[in-house]
Amino acid sequence: MEFKHYSVLLAETIEQLDIKPEGIYVDGTLGGGGHAFEVCKRLTTGHFYGIDQDDAAICAAGERLAPFGDKVTILRDNYCNMRAALAACGVDKVDGIVLDLGVSSYQLDTEDRGFSYRFDAPLDMRMDRRANLTARDIVNGYSEGELYRIIRDYGEEQFAKNIAKHIVKTRADKPIETTFELNEIIRAAIPAKMRQNGHPSKQTFQAIRIECNRELEVLKTTLDDLIELLNPGGRLCIITFHSLEDRIVKTAFRKNENPCTCPPEFPVCVCGKVSKGSVITKKPILPGEKELEENSRSKSAKLRVFARK
Repeated sequence: MEFKHYSVLLAETIEQLDIKPEGIYVDGTLGGGGHAFEVCKRLTTGHFYGIDQDDAAICAAGERLAPFGDKVTILRDNYCNMRAALAACGVDKVDGIVLDLGVSSYQLDTEDRGFSYRFDAPLDMRMDRRANLTARDIVNGYSEGELYRIIRDYGEEQFAKNIAKHIVKTRADKPIETTFELNEIIRAAIPAKMRQNGHPSKQTFQAIRIECNRELEVLKTTLDDLIELLNPGGRLCIITFHSLEDRIVKTAFRKNENPCTCPPEFPVCVCGKVSKGSVITKKPILPGEKELEENSRSKSAKLRVFARK
């Protein structure tokens, strides 16, 4: 299947990166290489590093970026290992980093990956197919309490308790194997009058995918590292797709801008924690009307930008 090249908030991200032709830039979620292509077009003596954990993305982006030759290095890894992966290439500082979080259009549209509730497929949802844990393992192996917690916290689903109960009851007879089997269970757990707003499975599928790929944990533990990687004036641009991710990014950016832990009544700072830079986007940048019309998946996208001191 062809990898779609649509990149959310493309022009806005490229503008905010403030690309220097001789700089070093990294995309930690390479996907189909949409953002990457626009970065590479603007480099002269600079270098681009693309990182993705999905073998299909590596393959597609490799083809897309082939015209740029040895200006490009592609690495199969999780962006949480960016520092070590770049160090292995002899790079300890960069001028800009892009993260486009969440699931890619390609992953959603590839039926057998099990990311989408629109296709009947085995429950998989692994972004890195070398990983052991699948969505099937979560659905059939987690306790009712654990399922309730992830569906409530990661899916922000108001019927999380009932959905978890229905999953456990169904799997007692036989394991739940496919996306459509899970759809039916979720549908039965949500009152009919509450199924009007979008697909009933949307939030539960999101929750299971986040758990399967440790998405929030990886984001939370990596942001300080990414800011450390930046040269003075370097920028970190992050596109999020739901409130949980956006909250983590917003909090981390704010903490790096103003890390002082002294009580407000202290006349001067004595904690010694120094600002790493500034938040460029006091409010997140949102897609324009044209983009919203062309790509419904951009609806919940938010771009936040941090500039290193």
